[in-house]
Amino acid sequence: MSKSGWKRYKLSQVMEIIGGGTPKTTVKEYWGGDIPWLSVVDFGGGNRHVYKTEKSITQKGLEESSTKILKKGQVIISARGTVGEIAQLGCDMAFNQSCYGLVGEQEIVQNDFLYYLLKNSVTDLQKNTHGAVFDTITRQTFDCIDVDVPPLPTQKKIAKILGDLDEKIELNHQMNKTLESIAQAVFKKWFVEESDFSETVQLKDIIDFDPSLSLKKGQETIYVDMAGLSTENMTVDNFILKEFAGGSKFQNGDTLLARITPCLENGKTAFVNFLCDQKTVGFGSTEFIVMRAKKGISPQFVYCLARDDEFRSFAIKSMVGSSGRQRVQRVMLESYEIAKPSQNLMERFDQLTAFMFNRVGELLVETIRLKEIRDSLLPKLMSGKVRVDG
Repeated sequence: MSKSGWKRYKLSQVMEIIGGGTPKTTVKEYWGGDIPWLSVVDFGGGNRHVYKTEKSITQKGLEESSTKILKKGQVIISARGTVGEIAQLGCDMAFNQSCYGLVGEQEIVQNDFLYYLLKNSVTDLQKNTHGAVFDTITRQTFDCIDVDVPPLPTQKKIAKILGDLDEKIELNHQMNKTLESIAQAVFKKWFVEESDFSETVQLKDIIDFDPSLSLKKGQETIYVDMAGLSTENMTVDNFILKEFAGGSKFQNGDTLLARITPCLENGKTAFVNFLCDQKTVGFGSTEFIVMRAKKGISPQFVYCLARDDEFRSFAIKSMVGSSGRQRVQRVMLESYEIAKPSQNLMERFDQLTAFMFNRVGELLVETIRLKEIRDSLLPKLMSGKVRVDG
C-alpha cells in the first residue's frame, strides 16, 4: 500500500527536546506556589493526560532554577526511574530533570500526534537507554530511532481516532472516581458523623481478616501483585492468570489492603470485582491483607472503611518493623473499634452502594476493552497499514 506524503525522520528531528530542573529544596520560598511541578511519580500508567502534581513551586523557584514551563498539550516523557512513561499536559507545568519536555516542530508534527508517535516508539526508546548504573533516556536516544510521519491532515485524523478512545477511557475513570466519592461520603455521613458511639464493636466481630479459602496447588486462577492495588481505581485492574503457588487468597467482594510502606501510606486498596473474568477466586502478594465482610455486613462498607482517613491513620501508626519496610499487623486492625452499625442502616447502605460498585466494575471492563482496541490500532495507524486519508 502506498503511503503518499509520509516522510522518514530521526525522532529527534520532529521535536524540540527540553530539559527540566529542580529548585533547591532547602529554600522554602521556592516551594508551595501555584505552579505545578512534574516529576515521574505524577504521570504514567497508560493515562494520556496529566492534570495535577504532588508538588508545586513559586515564580521565584521557577526563575532561580533550571526548571522550565511546558504548555498545555505539550508532551512529557520520563527519562530515568520508570523509563518511557509518556503523557500530555492538561495545563501549564514545570518539570524536573528526570523528564524531558517534548514539543512538536510545527511544520512537521502536531503535539497530539507526537504523543501517539512516542507511545508507538516506547519499546525502541527503552532499548536505546544509556547509563552504567541506571537505564536513562538521553538526547542521543532520540537520534537512534527512525519514525515515519504522515502529512499534517493525516496526523490530525489519526490523533482524533486514538484521542476519542482515550477521551472515553478518561471519562470512565472520572465517573468511577465520582461514584467512589459518593459512596465514601455516604459512609462517612451515616457511619461516622451520625453514629452513636455508646455501643462499639471491634473489627474482628464484623470482618474476617485473611480468611481461609480453598485453592489447589497448581490451579490456574487470577493473580494480583501490589501493582494491581491502585491509589485511585476502586477495583483491581491489573492482574494476570497464574498457577497458584501460595500467598493471600481472596474472592469477589473482598477488600485488599496494602500492609507495607509506602503502599499503605499512599492508599493502595482495592475492591475485588472481576466482572471481566469468569473466575471469582484469586490469590496474590502476601504484602496485602484480605478483608471480608461477615454475615450481615455490606462488602461495600468494608471497602469504604478501609479507605476511611481515621482507619488508615490508625493502621499507619500501628505499623512495625525496620524503617522503609514497616508493616501493619493484622491483630491491630482486628482490635480497631467503631460504632456498632444498625442492621437497618447497613441494609440501606448495601442497597445504595451495590449499584455504584457494580457500575464501577462495568466501566472498568469497558475501559479494558477500549484500551485493547486503542493498543491494537496504534501500531497499525502509525505504520499506515490502516488508512485514514483519502
